[in-house]
Amino acid sequence: MNNTTQPRTAIIDIGSNSIRLVVYQGPPRLPAVLFNEKVLAGLGRDLSATGAIDEAGMASAKIALARFAAVAREMRAEQVRTVATAAVRDASNGGRLIEAARDLGLTVELLTGEEEATAAGNGVLSAIPGADGIVGDLGGGSLELVRIKKGSVAARVSFPLGVLRLAALKERRGKGFERHVGALVEAAGWLNKGQGLPLYLVGGSWRALARLDMGLTGYPLPVIHQYGLTPDRVAHLCRALPRMDKATLRHVPGLSAGRSATLADAAALLDVLFRLLGSRVAIASAFGLREGLLHAALDPQTRALDPLIVAARDEGRLLGRFAEHGDLLDRWVQPVFAGEPGWATRIRHAACLLADVGWRANPEFRAERGVEIALHGNWVAIEAHERAMLAQALFTSLCGRTDSPPPLPALASAAELKMASAWGLAMRLGQRLSGGLAGPLERSSLQRTPGEVALALAPTDRALYGEAVEKRHGALAAAWNAAAKLKVSD
Repeated sequence: MNNTTQPRTAIIDIGSNSIRLVVYQGPPRLPAVLFNEKVLAGLGRDLSATGAIDEAGMASAKIALARFAAVAREMRAEQVRTVATAAVRDASNGGRLIEAARDLGLTVELLTGEEEATAAGNGVLSAIPGADGIVGDLGGGSLELVRIKKGSVAARVSFPLGVLRLAALKERRGKGFERHVGALVEAAGWLNKGQGLPLYLVGGSWRALARLDMGLTGYPLPVIHQYGLTPDRVAHLCRALPRMDKATLRHVPGLSAGRSATLADAAALLDVLFRLLGSRVAIASAFGLREGLLHAALDPQTRALDPLIVAARDEGRLLGRFAEHGDLLDRWVQPVFAGEPGWATRIRHAACLLADVGWRANPEFRAERGVEIALHGNWVAIEAHERAMLAQALFTSLCGRTDSPPPLPALASAAELKMASAWGLAMRLGQRLSGGLAGPLERSSLQRTPGEVALALAPTDRALYGEAVEKRHGALAAAWNAAAKLKVSD
């Protein structure tokens, strides 16, 4: 199935701060984002003071919804799901916006606080399947806390602590802000519920806070997903933000100007939550409510698939020459890496699936293309050091070098990069032997014993062992200071 025949799904998310349209297409477990646009309508801007959506926000929302409905039609999305959260739920005139959407052919699902929390929890589980901790989803109108463990959403709660409400609340409560938040958390039974567990951050303002910290610390990987914030770093941001002017914030790469005004309040709330929940690290999640809605609709078998492998397989299918070659290549190289930990095995599998992504590039830049895809690809369920290992494997596979280009040494240990470069040498051998085709790999095998890396070929394939293959065989064996041995069966 190619991308022109895969169905498209659209979600219009009417939030308290922004309204967004995302159109997805691709494998159900992790569809690619085909289109993504948002409008900062600020529906919850005056909600705490007036109890209603102001007229400017209402007008902006209607224009955005009309455009998004038209775009979804033009893209022929088979399903268009429209959801609304806290601002529309709580506003006295929220019904007006729902009626306006209905006039455009959109049926709005008004999510309860519990449904919103569940969707956020499922979103994190979609992107970090092994997540065990508390999800904090900070929207414009509300804060949801969700306990996730063993692949499921457990307890959840919603508080009227959206980022658009915080400024007024801090002004009204002053030094009593933390006590007020603490009273809400304690009354809900969530005090110290995150003791020793990570706090997974969902929502544009918290992602912007992570982006700010990445810029201030010179973090070498411009990917927010699974970036960690410690209590000390958040406390530092709370002190630093009041002294930062707009010019300073504008120079932070990727930081949205529309989020700058809410950064200080988002940092203040996170600082308080660290103390109230007892969490010791906050981990940013690129996925949230919208992805959670998609994840919850999957059947159990599809939901259980590894999102990294699903996405890498789809990317390899789109950019490579031969469908399913990556899975075969992974099985072929596996015997020489027996005994590696499970987490490394899946990264090696992803590398094999992506082994052919650079073939269309200029030969002088194929290795750089592999590094770029590994580091900056829209992958989930992968940590920074694993991205670096993925990049190292592709770099070595595509150019044969075992050195590590920047910024890989800043992201992974020397031992991890050495392991990944060996993957790349094995992939390079398999690619050269087979020419990217299935037959030669299916009829041959690779084995490693102490002091020897043996390549076994059928007699009819002896001619495939030319100078280039012999050279790559030797390079792989040298990774273990071993001898390269060719074995041709009788």
